[in-house]
Amino acid sequence: MKKLSVLAASMLVIACSPASEPESTTSPQVDVDPYSFNENYRDYLATLSSDEFEGRAPASKGEQLTVAFVEEKFRSWGLKPYNQEENNYQQQVPLVKMTPYSVSNMTFSNNDLGEFAYKQDMMAWSPRVQESVELADSEMVFAGYGIVAPEYGWNDYEGLDVEGKTVVVLVNDPGYDSGDPEVFNGKAMTYYGRWTYKFEEASRQGAAGIIVVHETGPAGYGWGVIAGGSPVRFDLARENKNMDRTEIEGWITTEAADKLFARVGSSYAEMRERAQQADFAPVPLETAMSVSVQTDFEYLDSPNLIGYIEGKTNPEEHVIYMAHWDHMGMNPIASDDQIYNGAQDNASGTAGVMAIAEFFASQPQPNRSVLFILVTAEERGLLGSQWYANNPMLPLGKAVAGVNMDVLNVYGPMRDMVVVGHGNSELEEYLAKYVEQQDRYVAPEPTPEAGSFYRSDHFNLAKKGVPMLYAKGGNDHVEHGEAYGKEKRAEYVQIAYHKPADEYDPEWDLRGIQQDLWLYYWIGDELANSDAWPNWYAGNEFRAIRDETASERQ
Repeated sequence: MKKLSVLAASMLVIACSPASEPESTTSPQVDVDPYSFNENYRDYLATLSSDEFEGRAPASKGEQLTVAFVEEKFRSWGLKPYNQEENNYQQQVPLVKMTPYSVSNMTFSNNDLGEFAYKQDMMAWSPRVQESVELADSEMVFAGYGIVAPEYGWNDYEGLDVEGKTVVVLVNDPGYDSGDPEVFNGKAMTYYGRWTYKFEEASRQGAAGIIVVHETGPAGYGWGVIAGGSPVRFDLARENKNMDRTEIEGWITTEAADKLFARVGSSYAEMRERAQQADFAPVPLETAMSVSVQTDFEYLDSPNLIGYIEGKTNPEEHVIYMAHWDHMGMNPIASDDQIYNGAQDNASGTAGVMAIAEFFASQPQPNRSVLFILVTAEERGLLGSQWYANNPMLPLGKAVAGVNMDVLNVYGPMRDMVVVGHGNSELEEYLAKYVEQQDRYVAPEPTPEAGSFYRSDHFNLAKKGVPMLYAKGGNDHVEHGEAYGKEKRAEYVQIAYHKPADEYDPEWDLRGIQQDLWLYYWIGDELANSDAWPNWYAGNEFRAIRDETASERQ
């Protein structure tokens, strides 16, 4: 691949003058090596994913080593620390570990239904920090997709009083089933399709319980992912102990749903079709459900790591770079490899933020502040980023935009730059400009129905209105073609994702990551030296939240 033509040295070397708007390409041109952004990147990746770091679990030896490693680098580069008083980079995140040690089968007031067996027919837990929770004889009602989405003119709870009741809802959103791009976002999942949203909405509506019907296609994964994993859950430790949440959350299989719906003369397929109709009304299921959960709790703290460069003219206005430093830790009872090294997920992204922070720190001070945030407990439910979003260092109304890095490309240079959540925000226009200068192209994610945009840390900032870019090198390999890239991605998912096999390989071709680091840097540099305020595109579910904070950016 030829050396790329890029913007002027005044931009690439971070001169102090404001950068151009995305549509402007009038600056003089220089050449840079597209495969050489930061020569230290490989060392950061190898260190973070080494056996010594024991999989970087929160509240572990691996955490201690990660914190020490990152803090030493941040300090050596002269980044300002988040905790000025104690001169460290740690924002402590209070967590609670929740271990259900007894979950009953699900029983019903109508004997003809029998019982739904735990893990076989259903999964259930309590989000409340309460040792014993028993939901007894809770009337069940089918509430469609369980969605209240004003911007789409959709309200499955309209006219429904769910106090004391358990709502049964479908996974994903109406756009997936209709296939119509005019319904929600067509096949691409919206925020409203995520099961986490459905749990939150049921709590807001005052329901006692919520059960999501699982189906592999719209869920994006099989029943084994739900029932086969560890029942241990983590949450933020809140003063109210989550007593504002439903008593019970859970899933049932489609076969179990068929049994429920048969009681009212219907079926899962018929109810799913019915839920897509504009005149859908909730359906009482003419039975009541009981289930009990006993849970042990453990409280612990784990830090987000935050270093920053203060802007010289507009310090409250800020650009965010984010990645999660944590992974799965160790499995001490495994007979062979006990360490979940998490090299791609997400030592690759953590090393990426560090490489960009090091580069920024070597350049003249930007006009706006630049924050480098490495969050904890992503693997436990995006908890570190959720805590930061609720307790930001600077007002999120003055966050210009953010870039999230999660599972970067270790397979070599790619022609395509894949945007997860393509079509969401104006940040894609910035990306497209710089991608073109690398003789590459922007591509949407191949499976938008899986809702991957809502499964990484940027999502918690997006919910606060901050435009976030989640993009990375795709499959179209410069030298080996698209089939090669797809094969490597599929191999990773099958063999290494969330498994001990996710280990650093010194033979990895990191030229693709170096390409992408240039892109992330250029976007952040331009925004940090301009007066631009990117927004979500009209119709996006986060646009209204961004617009509500417009007065803070005057």
